[in-house]
Amino acid sequence: MPNLRSHRIKARSYFQSFFHFLFILMVECTPPEDPIKCSSKTSNCIITNSYGMFPDRSICQAANAIYPTSEDEVIQALAFATKNRMKMKVATRYSHSIPKLVCPDGEDGLLISTKYLNHTLRIDQSALTMTMESGVILRQLINEAAKAGLALPYSPYWWGLTIGGMLGTGAHGSSLWGKGSSIHDYVVGLRIVTPAGPEDGYAKVRVLDYGQADLEAAKVSLGVLGVISQVTLKLEPLFKRSITMATRNDSDLADQAVSFGSQHEFADIKWYPSQHWVVYRKDNRVSTNISGNGLNDFPGFQSRLAIELAVNRGLEETQEATNDGDGKCTSSRIITSLLFAAAYGLKNKGLIFTGYPVVGYQNRLQSSGSCLDSPEDKLTTACPWDPRVKGQFFHQTTFSIGLSNVKSFIQDVQKLVNLEPKSFCGLELYDGILMRYVKASSAFLGKQEDGIDFDITYYRSKDPMKPRLYEDILEEIEQIGVFKYGGLPHWGKNRNIAFDGVIRKYRNAEQFLKVMKVYDPDGLFSSEWTDQILGLKKGLEIMKDGCALEGLCICSQDSHCAPTKGYFCRPGKVYEDARVCIRLNSK
Repeated sequence: MPNLRSHRIKARSYFQSFFHFLFILMVECTPPEDPIKCSSKTSNCIITNSYGMFPDRSICQAANAIYPTSEDEVIQALAFATKNRMKMKVATRYSHSIPKLVCPDGEDGLLISTKYLNHTLRIDQSALTMTMESGVILRQLINEAAKAGLALPYSPYWWGLTIGGMLGTGAHGSSLWGKGSSIHDYVVGLRIVTPAGPEDGYAKVRVLDYGQADLEAAKVSLGVLGVISQVTLKLEPLFKRSITMATRNDSDLADQAVSFGSQHEFADIKWYPSQHWVVYRKDNRVSTNISGNGLNDFPGFQSRLAIELAVNRGLEETQEATNDGDGKCTSSRIITSLLFAAAYGLKNKGLIFTGYPVVGYQNRLQSSGSCLDSPEDKLTTACPWDPRVKGQFFHQTTFSIGLSNVKSFIQDVQKLVNLEPKSFCGLELYDGILMRYVKASSAFLGKQEDGIDFDITYYRSKDPMKPRLYEDILEEIEQIGVFKYGGLPHWGKNRNIAFDGVIRKYRNAEQFLKVMKVYDPDGLFSSEWTDQILGLKKGLEIMKDGCALEGLCICSQDSHCAPTKGYFCRPGKVYEDARVCIRLNSK
């Protein structure tokens, strides 16, 4: 367990210059801007993601963008583009996917935004179903369902995602119970608009219901099948949860992780490897008769002052430039101790944290994102990753490993910790390694077996040719998880190399590709990137000087690293088949 007293004492002297997580400030912020920017109303457009940059730093262009407000308008737009053989991609309200799934091929394409497809269409309380347009964000879904006495049983932790975006990337929460934590496994119907021939007016609405094979393709679609216009989810009666965050040493984590998910319905684990401690989320349903009106307001998703974000980023850039591993470790210990003391944003009565357990209704505890609750202002505050301010800029390596391999993976990571303990302090600045439970799915591109999703966030330089501190350790973890243990990368996260050969890991990949060929025979919703990850085209790795630093390749020669800065391509320390960029003579 962290030494809270000693770190609080240190924190007092750091706070004026080092504000990293801001649960002491409750401020409103400017909402994120539209990811689509056009030079002439809706023409000559570019699109990016909410972080302002794709993994290979592509600038994705399109001739036009359209913002339909109904399914009929989607049909009209898609028919026009199909008739004129325009490449198309669907864009969401905030565009939180890291890979370039939203990039049409070339500058003559069309972007179809679901920003205004944001209506709840019907709620059937007796059938426990809710039908909505695909641009509805998770926060709206949760709130509308709660008003009707219903709840989505599992969800991602960030509520700025759209229902269409969640289906496109296989987004999930954490649970091995019921059907599991993936949103798509609660879909019982959807409507999708696809290209068609002249006999159908160049656009066709396909209605997919529960039990149809094609639904298993559309539930995790990568955006290559068409435009999902409506989705129907199976919900449950609104219920309460009781949450206790418990810490312990990580010495038995490899064993505990395998069984912990079966002990608690909403279990997850936060792991801080350099500090050798773990936070276990003991989270279960309880009777609605139990008192409590708890709220989840995770600090990492709260509004932050722009000047504070700039100070934090400047400090981390200095630590990187001076190879200050000790500085990062000091910072991370302060941050993790403060987060734990603040109960990770859990509040007993919606105002303050007074102690565990925190009991409350599902709609108040399952997800958060208060930095979206904001008026239009002068950008004095923002979500921490907003590219309009100098704030967080990071990579995310996220993959799920089958329960049968989880113990071995954790043990391999612990070997790396023992060799280079300071190398993990950098990722602890971003709340350590988040471990969420996922269940095998019937979706063709869903999870293939029960497992744990390891979510690792870490510093990314604005200069693609600049290596990060302990570059080799993070690269080795990535290669251990994805290649040694066959981990499935999250479709909406990760660097290029995590997707190398990924489609071969899916038993039903051929069925997905068959549906794709029927729905979009001319590949109007495909792109070079999606063809590469689906195994239809080569070139996923981009071989050039410095390519390994950004995950565009696995190094095979020193020039793929940064030899002029002292980083060379060498085998991994634990996984000898790994090839990583290591800083030599760094001791």
